[in-house]
Amino acid sequence: MKKLIVYARVTAAAFEMALRQTLRDSFVLFAVIIQPIIIALLALWMLRERGGDYAIFVVVGSGLTGLWSGVLTVSGHNVTGERWTGTLELLVGLPTPMAVIVFGKNLANVVLSFASMLVGYAFVSIVLGRPLPIADPLGFTVSVLLTLTSLVALGLIMAPLFLVNPEVRSWQNAVEFPVYMLGGFLFPIALLPGWTTPFSYVLAPYWASQALHATSSGEATETVWLSWVMMLLLTAVYVLISARLFSVMLRRVREEATLNVQ
Repeated sequence: MKKLIVYARVTAAAFEMALRQTLRDSFVLFAVIIQPIIIALLALWMLRERGGDYAIFVVVGSGLTGLWSGVLTVSGHNVTGERWTGTLELLVGLPTPMAVIVFGKNLANVVLSFASMLVGYAFVSIVLGRPLPIADPLGFTVSVLLTLTSLVALGLIMAPLFLVNPEVRSWQNAVEFPVYMLGGFLFPIALLPGWTTPFSYVLAPYWASQALHATSSGEATETVWLSWVMMLLLTAVYVLISARLFSVMLRRVREEATLNVQ
């Protein structure tokens, strides 16, 4: 119990520090706040001739783009940044597991990235005057919590992976927009070729978009429950994978001392 309290304090400290650092980064703020608003405006403009209430669909989808951009841009560099600043070895030498620190930093990043959906909602509702009713507020809230949890877990994979294999980091920008499409953020994946569907099913952002779109528009309950179960399942899988990656990373730091010479 005492150890859990210590880990909670470390997580809170990492959360606060990461949040302070991110709020000073104009590039990240653009990616998670301004860019989703631009995407929402473009989507609303392209759908201006279409009947029906699609504004909430666009707001949720554009908010998800901000969430994914935040996870990809910031969470992936949570450990790499420590190497660049020369603090990686110091963190590894702490009695607190490195994963706990990265968890706190990922949590701050995902929570801040979620602001993109809130800003988009306020912008479309207040500035553009579009009605944005949420059909199932309770289900939507549960979906948001599960979305944040699954994306934090996904960030736990990216952080050590970007450090252990620098070649993966070079593909960072290249995978941003494909996940927008595979995740069904702004249009159904049924519009994509059939062979891409399995890739969508292993992505937590896809199930997050399914749950958020369904609860905001009042679609079939079966879709919501399936999406919740899949997000929980993928969160567990991501945690197991990240544990293995952190083990590899720590071995290379402690035994091989090779990460700082990349």
